[in-house]
Amino acid sequence: MGVHLLKSPLITRIRQNHALEHATMHVLGRSSPSLGMVGHSDWNGFSLYGAVDTQTLQRAVGEALARLLANESHLAIHPRCGTNLAVVALLTGGAAYVVGRDSSRSPLRRLVTAVAATMAACLVARPLGLLLQRYVTTTGSLQGVHVETVRREVNGPLVVHRVSVRRDSEA
Repeated sequence: MGVHLLKSPLITRIRQNHALEHATMHVLGRSSPSLGMVGHSDWNGFSLYGAVDTQTLQRAVGEALARLLANESHLAIHPRCGTNLAVVALLTGGAAYVVGRDSSRSPLRRLVTAVAATMAACLVARPLGLLLQRYVTTTGSLQGVHVETVRREVNGPLVVHRVSVRRDSEA
């Protein structure tokens, strides 16, 4: 059932947009390493939150798409993705919860064990998060994907760019 869900048209669109978001962040990060941005992908494209010039972003999105189409699928994986944070939170929280429920040990022993368990969970979380990105939350296959618009919105100090994406099947 899980594999079928990942191949559904809606989920595939989100995974493609997520990959394009990550690839765009990689391209932007190369020219502006200290640029602080946050992204969010959905079925129709993605939004980037942060102060970046619109023309710079348009060029970065174009380059990112071209590179993904040229089989640079490694760009779909980003080390600062929220998927990684979610995996860290689930594993460390789960480890601490399981250890904390063991009432047969003294509180000090549970604390020491919880620290060790959460540290082990942190070590496992990073590679697991990257694997989840590669096989679940993104896809490097973007054939037929085109950038439709890059629109800038400013709301006080918040700058948001909306990148709308379309597919050949929607033309």
